[in-house]
Amino acid sequence: MASNSPVTSNEAEADWRQAGLRYHAYNFFLQQKFGFRVQKVSIDAGFTCPNVDGTVAKGGCVFCDNRSFSPSRRLPRNGVLGQIDEGIRRIQFRYKVDHFTAYFQPATNTYAPVERLRPLFEQALSHPKVTGLAIGTRPDCVPEPVLALIEELAESAYVSVEYGMQTMHNASLEWMNRGHDHASFVDAVQRSRGRGFEVCAHVMLGLPGETHDMMLATARELARLQVDSVKLHNLYVVKNTPLADEYAAGQIELLDRDAYVRAVVEFLELLPPRMIVERISGEAPPDYFVAPAWCLDKPALREAVQAEMERRDTWQGKYWRGEALK
Repeated sequence: MASNSPVTSNEAEADWRQAGLRYHAYNFFLQQKFGFRVQKVSIDAGFTCPNVDGTVAKGGCVFCDNRSFSPSRRLPRNGVLGQIDEGIRRIQFRYKVDHFTAYFQPATNTYAPVERLRPLFEQALSHPKVTGLAIGTRPDCVPEPVLALIEELAESAYVSVEYGMQTMHNASLEWMNRGHDHASFVDAVQRSRGRGFEVCAHVMLGLPGETHDMMLATARELARLQVDSVKLHNLYVVKNTPLADEYAAGQIELLDRDAYVRAVVEFLELLPPRMIVERISGEAPPDYFVAPAWCLDKPALREAVQAEMERRDTWQGKYWRGEALK
């Protein structure tokens, strides 16, 4: 297993550029860190969100039906170990892989006291095929006792905390009914820094009212904050959500594929070379999906991004200026 020592931008870029990549891809990072392939297996621990239960808002995010994002929420919920076993069976049906990250995915997976969180996380780590944890959450749901727990777990296992940043623009966060502002994300990143776990930011491109330059401003903010990894995908519509109603009423427009490819390429150009790019697209199962159709073909989209980067002779970090949060 690789060292836990920090990796510089120059070292990271040398590694993935030498491998012929245009950006610091997640699979490449995992292979370098562990020496073998690692796949995420989704776990539904039964949490809700503070913008669902009325603590900060009601109705949840306008785009969200958790069943469309997480395979674990589309199945009858078993215990943590049972879900891991079932997830492994599904994944191994498609891929030759024997090591897994337990991904607490749907809803807000730190929205509970430590007394409830600890046994869930420790149980997942006890599985013999689990190499670490990924914890999906909101930046306004990580009080100090929760961060201290995650820091403790990270002393003996790989842990990634995925914060739903979505965008740096408060008007967009208000539109999506997030129930927190961008300052909450900055605060969570600052309080998570130096604790031994990976800080991942989830970002959506193509939000209503956001121009191309506004999307790139979010990239510059991520670079300034020096998060460890990022997940990108376009805004897409799933059934039974407020967003689906807005789309059906013609109140919003979605990015076409060419515009999205351009946004991804120019977003990556602004990120530090050491930042891990966990994904550049998203999708939902056909039974839940509404639009746009082009994002269902993830391999073709990845190829389009790669082709555009090659056409421009560009790469992640080409225009990164080295600014960082002090």
